[in-house]
Amino acid sequence: MSRYGATHGHIGAQPVVVLQDAQAGREIRIARRGAALLNYRVRGAGGVWRDIAAGFRDEGEIASHPGSRFAVMAPFAGRIDDARYRFAGREEDLQPGVTGASRGIRHGFVRDALFDVLALDADEHRAQVVLGTSAIRPRPGYPHAIDLRVAFTLDAGGLTLEACMRNVGAGAAPCFFGWHPYFAIGDGPVDDWELQIPAQSLIRTGPDLIALAGAQAYVALDDAPALDFREPRRIGPSIIDQGYTDVEADADGRIHTRLRDPASGWALALWQERGVVHAFTADTVARGQRRALAIEPMECMADAFNRPECADAIRLEPGMEREFRCGVEVLPA
Repeated sequence: MSRYGATHGHIGAQPVVVLQDAQAGREIRIARRGAALLNYRVRGAGGVWRDIAAGFRDEGEIASHPGSRFAVMAPFAGRIDDARYRFAGREEDLQPGVTGASRGIRHGFVRDALFDVLALDADEHRAQVVLGTSAIRPRPGYPHAIDLRVAFTLDAGGLTLEACMRNVGAGAAPCFFGWHPYFAIGDGPVDDWELQIPAQSLIRTGPDLIALAGAQAYVALDDAPALDFREPRRIGPSIIDQGYTDVEADADGRIHTRLRDPASGWALALWQERGVVHAFTADTVARGQRRALAIEPMECMADAFNRPECADAIRLEPGMEREFRCGVEVLPA
């Protein structure tokens, strides 16, 4: 019997894939709709299992994606200011005809997409699924075509997500990738968990959660001690819905955001190779307020389509592709 397994399954009518590590005691379920991770179960001391992923609970939530739990975000992550941006000399409106408070768009176009299974296999070294979609096609405000491929790999080092965006259109396209995971490493609220984010600056936003213009958007953490998590410390009553930038990599070249619950002993590190980190204490979600922490690795900051300093990073030429890698390492209790 192989250490790793990879199989198809269902939650009600919703198709899922399951990756397993029988030796270490780990199981991951991923919905094909939205390529959303649903569970990340790990066996701890004494054979006790814990699901560290606060994902969707049932087929209804998979379909309606409340809170965008574990959303794959492409061709943009976070919000776009007023659903408008300018690219290649053109003004684009992602919500033509919509006015007032109803305007607003975020997290890209693939949360409802039913991803194809391009590969599903396992051996003695890892279990992997590769999911793909061509859902990013010309639409109002986005006259571009992007093929998206997302690979989830479970191996001895943990879970790795590798996203690849390929521009299959005729002209350059704006795009960047993000992931929206929620983690629950303890049974109580996030207040008692310890968080470490290796960033030197935070992204300051207005009431609409859109970054302020120009250099006003960037604040050194020395000047924002209430949101400074450069050293591990208790989250406490802090309400966080915050982007962090100027992030620093460890010796392995990866940027690690760390989360630990002293009561349960469970801890994890979410790593990424570049970009920004967004943290969210889940104060406004429909269920489980402050019972999970979203740690979002993003290739660029939210509203990057409107940021001149992000213009080069989001531009993808026709026929070219760009990859983004991140992952989760879990330390069981």
